[in-house]
Amino acid sequence: QVQLVESGGGLVQAGGSLRLSCTASRGTFSSYALGWFRQAPGQEREFVAGIAWNGFDTKYADSVKGRFTTSRDNAKKTVYLQMNTLKSEDTAVYYCAVYRRYYSDYVTRAEEYDYWGQGTQVTVSS
Repeated sequence: QVQLVESGGGLVQAGGSLRLSCTASRGTFSSYALGWFRQAPGQEREFVAGIAWNGFDTKYADSVKGRFTTSRDNAKKTVYLQMNTLKSEDTAVYYCAVYRRYYSDYVTRAEEYDYWGQGTQVTVSS
């Protein structure tokens, strides 16, 4: 079982930056693909970014491409989401997730992920 703990959320003005972190406090991490999702009030959870097990391949939603970057440090069992030029429409609860298949590429469908963090709130004021 993998347990994930997110941090780094908060309130920021439009145009600002935040970096989210997601650390696995238990279980293996380095062999699995990871993903970031977000959910705004009244909306479905949506894919934001994904990263392959080795960190070499990444995928971004069109809405965040060029502004967000995901990376991972397997030694620290941590994945990051650097968010720049934030917009009010980025306001949501952000979740990290683990796709528990060995040596896998990124995955964009939420239903394929096996473990989820508790989420961290990001609020962008305009």
